Amino acid sequence: MFPHAASGALRVTQPSSVSPKSDFDVIVLGAGVVGINTAYWNLRSGKSVCVIDRQPNAGLETSFANGGQVSVSHAEPWANPSAPFKVLKWLFDSDAPLLFRPTLDIHQWLWMAKFLVDCLPSRADRHTRQIVEMALESRRLIQQTRKDEGFHYDERSKGILHFYRDKREFEAAIPVAELMRKYGCARTVINTDKVVEIEPAFAERRAEIAGATYTAEDESGDALKYTQALAHVCEKKGATFLYGSQLTAFNADRAKGQVHSVEIVGPDGYRTLRARDIVVSLGCWSAPILRPYGVRLNIYPAKGYSVTIPIDGSNAAPVTSLTDDEYKLVYSNLGDRLRVAGTAELSGYSRHLNIGRCAAILRQVRNLFPRAGDFARATYWTGLRPATPSNIPYIGRTRYRNLWLNTGHGTLGWTLGAGSGYRVANMIAANEGPVVA
Repeated sequence: MFPHAASGALRVTQPSSVSPKSDFDVIVLGAGVVGINTAYWNLRSGKSVCVIDRQPNAGLETSFANGGQVSVSHAEPWANPSAPFKVLKWLFDSDAPLLFRPTLDIHQWLWMAKFLVDCLPSRADRHTRQIVEMALESRRLIQQTRKDEGFHYDERSKGILHFYRDKREFEAAIPVAELMRKYGCARTVINTDKVVEIEPAFAERRAEIAGATYTAEDESGDALKYTQALAHVCEKKGATFLYGSQLTAFNADRAKGQVHSVEIVGPDGYRTLRARDIVVSLGCWSAPILRPYGVRLNIYPAKGYSVTIPIDGSNAAPVTSLTDDEYKLVYSNLGDRLRVAGTAELSGYSRHLNIGRCAAILRQVRNLFPRAGDFARATYWTGLRPATPSNIPYIGRTRYRNLWLNTGHGTLGWTLGAGSGYRVANMIAANEGPVVA
């Protein structure tokens, strides 16, 4: 990922002694879970690939410590008919699951305006269908990749249990589950007894659960481990990785609608790299980096938090991946640790760790599963999710025919990354795809 927008200025480049190769079939900008999947599927189609990232390894930004869910069942977008009322209710609550902190950034306000439009029932249903279709394809590809390449990432195939404390919220979830089943996601409605049967850790909290939905085919796993393992596979397949490297400019010809090359600065100075096709997978930085080149993306950072709690052999930690609807938290058992993540803070590009919000997450875990692990040794993290108002990512061409987008996955980068990488690779191989920006 890259911390600021490219200036758009041309630079004099110097050759690098590390990697003399400067021409590729595909350059992928960004080595998160989305970018690495993009690289992998392009390699599978026979392309020479270069991946560029400012970090020293893959997956060290938003993919680093996310909630761990591969969740088709989480396809309902944040922008749905019930959202405006909830946003108003949460506006002055510092512990709210969705926290809006107004700034003078016009792009934040444009994002919010489009978010409210996307809350219309017809739009929300259409977006749910699109996300379910992408997520089903992606989940299958994750499973296929795991089998084909023979690596592991603390994966668990125990499904995802989406539980509700409030009876009205549970009843409101029933038609959403029906809609998802209509589109192919086997999200079933279950009662409290079945909840405890699937996840015994709820036994002491049975009275607090109004009901749940369960998607047996969903999974969980460590997105960082997956991303780095797949990056290693890509290296073995011949991909070039330029870590610690910063994008400084696209050399673009607007009249011809083509990007001739990209310019980067890394440990060995400035370089110019050429490729037939270039894919932008830079998360929330995609929007400001592309803006000077006339490519407008409605992506805004939704800062999320996670808490990682050592389990140390505790048999009281949940073993099934969970989604807490009331507090918008997800739980994933990653073997020797419990990962709990959630909330969305629309407050700009700062990754400042708000200890109060971290404490609120930990407090909810303690209340629900008081013997889940060693809370005194919990660690905290925050990352910027690249959110679109509709939750639909940008997958396709830009106004430049060889500049592609695979970005804007919001809370579903881990879930959708394999599928969107596969789709973009197929578009590049066919040299055709929709213009999405």
